[in-house]
Amino acid sequence: MTNRRFEMFEYRQILSQMRLGASDRQIAKAGLIGRVKAGEVRAIAQHHDWLNPQHPIPDDSTLALVLQRKSSLPAQESLAKPFEDQIKVWQQEGIQGSTIFQTLVRNHQFQGSYSSVRRLLRKIGGNAPQATVMLDFDPGDVAQVDFGSGPKITDRRTGEQFATHFFVMTLAFSRHQYAEIVRDQKVATWLGCHRRAFEYFAGVPAKVMIDNLKSGIIKACRHDPEVQRTYAECAEGFGFLISPCPPRDPQKKGRVEAGVKYIKRNFMPLRDFTDLADANRQLKDWIRDTAGHRIHGTTKQQPLSLFADIEKDHLRPLPDAPPELAIWAKHKLHGNCHLQFDRAFYSAPFRFVHAELWVRAAETTVKIFKNHELLAIHPRQHKPGAKSTIQDHLPPEAVAYLMHDPQWCLAQAEAVGPCCSALIKQLFNHRVLDNLRAAQGIVAFAKSAGRERLEAACERALIFDNPRYQTVKIILAKGLDSQPLEADAAPLPAAYTGAGRFCRLQQSTIIQ
Repeated sequence: MTNRRFEMFEYRQILSQMRLGASDRQIAKAGLIGRVKAGEVRAIAQHHDWLNPQHPIPDDSTLALVLQRKSSLPAQESLAKPFEDQIKVWQQEGIQGSTIFQTLVRNHQFQGSYSSVRRLLRKIGGNAPQATVMLDFDPGDVAQVDFGSGPKITDRRTGEQFATHFFVMTLAFSRHQYAEIVRDQKVATWLGCHRRAFEYFAGVPAKVMIDNLKSGIIKACRHDPEVQRTYAECAEGFGFLISPCPPRDPQKKGRVEAGVKYIKRNFMPLRDFTDLADANRQLKDWIRDTAGHRIHGTTKQQPLSLFADIEKDHLRPLPDAPPELAIWAKHKLHGNCHLQFDRAFYSAPFRFVHAELWVRAAETTVKIFKNHELLAIHPRQHKPGAKSTIQDHLPPEAVAYLMHDPQWCLAQAEAVGPCCSALIKQLFNHRVLDNLRAAQGIVAFAKSAGRERLEAACERALIFDNPRYQTVKIILAKGLDSQPLEADAAPLPAAYTGAGRFCRLQQSTIIQ
């Protein structure tokens, strides 16, 4: 009925004054309501018999039903109404109302106010309020963990500039926190930050609430999340439960979210860092001296004092022996009997080629598993491209080729006889071919044919100037090693050394 909105207690005061005999002029002079409006209220009160002292003043709901009736004038159309469809699209994309208003003014010469845009957003549901519940936690019950973007640091010694991240763990009861500046969010960094946080608190909380980052959760799901195997082993070793937030619901760990914002707004501005170590030294001092001794807005107490007086004694003790923080990952064994992990190569038995194997990489060792079967243990290689190979993992023919090198072949040939040794030397003196396989094949005939026959076959091949693997093989296969040489065949000099076909013999040899 009026432009100004009156509360029900104000109407009750006005009615009380009217019952006491105050005129409209007197009520207006007292500042309760204007004369014209007081007359309107008096007319309504007389119509409903509210001024009769014999009857009580109606309750607020009855007054509101009568006095706060809607105006009979048609509502004015919102100036934002012509842009309603476009505003709906922007609202669904998550764009803020102030940004929408500025865009309408800039691109569409919008003449209305921001309030008109806000009212339209409320009408279509864009600004519907969301109710939340404040969670309560017992001392030592929960720690919340999160990453946040950190400062860009330039190392003054090397000139390298790199981006960083904040790792923050906040105890939900006391709000005491541990923070560290790191260069990445890899699994190894994630595990190391947890270990250092527990050591900083000198205890372990019962549960750790985390986001669904890949270092902790492989598959995010509200009801059945899949935990990363590495993180699960860490939780088992330290004795805490992993409590991942539902997807797209970070408010469940709002205390660490607030802690990250506090670090960004209070610690980061107006600071210089010489390197990463200097940044972490400053952060540690800030947590102890500033963040730990501030009066927290919710608890109204100092986080460090609340932690020391109450929560510290409720944390679970650290394990006697710190668990080995190892990284688990699945990798395919390639055809060369090696898999690649962290840019280094590790061998596994050849029978598992092309199979998916589990790799458990600790600080000093790398273990390879097939399901639960341990296949190999290697020293950890930290240099990119480094290789760790166990010979038994390779196929037998490959091992034979690698083990039976030229020196081995020469030693085997000398054990057979001088002709075999001379033939093998000629093979290795070839200017074009690498005859290692041919030499390995020839000395292998000693097992099947015997040393005497092999020596005779090599002698015959040398006399006919054909020192080849195929020649020795045919001679042995046809039994030519036991047949007499042809009359026109040149006899092999007694002092034959395996020299080339056209090399001159020593003078002493010719005289003989």
